[in-house]
Amino acid sequence: MTDLDLSESKEYRVLMAMKTTLTCVVKDTATQPGMKHPLGEETVENIRQCLMLISSREQELLELAGESSDTRPHFVDEPSNVTAIPIDSIKVRKSKDS
Repeated sequence: MTDLDLSESKEYRVLMAMKTTLTCVVKDTATQPGMKHPLGEETVENIRQCLMLISSREQELLELAGESSDTRPHFVDEPSNVTAIPIDSIKVRKSKDS
């Protein structure tokens, strides 16, 4: 699948349709906290397993096609050379009153 547009891949399109359908089912059957969910526990677990398999195969297809799996949304005016600073590297200043 190297150098192939994933949007032309029937397998990829099937995976995306299944992923969309399953997530819509989850959203449409969501209940308020404390209420009984209309789907059984086994069905909910099966949906989770299917979504994990779909995501795993989607990742494999992206790697085979040489595409990035970074699906984080970007703003149009967002600079491309942004450097992330790990939060654990930030030191907290102690005030003089302490």
